[in-house]
Amino acid sequence: MNELSQSAVERILKKAGAGRVSADATAALADLMEEHGLFLAKEAKKMSDHAGRKTVRGSDVRMAAEMFK
Repeated sequence: MNELSQSAVERILKKAGAGRVSADATAALADLMEEHGLFLAKEAKKMSDHAGRKTVRGSDVRMAAEMFK
């Protein structure tokens, strides 16, 4: 089961220019977004650990995303 709502993922696809979106397209994108998000979250956690913090900050997430562009 996806953590992301299908309606939110459908809105993202429509913002990208899709006129119509199938249910399998929203499910596929949600799966990929969750996989990538989990990977970035783990990397951001490593950043906060390295800095000696228990709190993951937005800067940690952004830095993790920059590393993998």
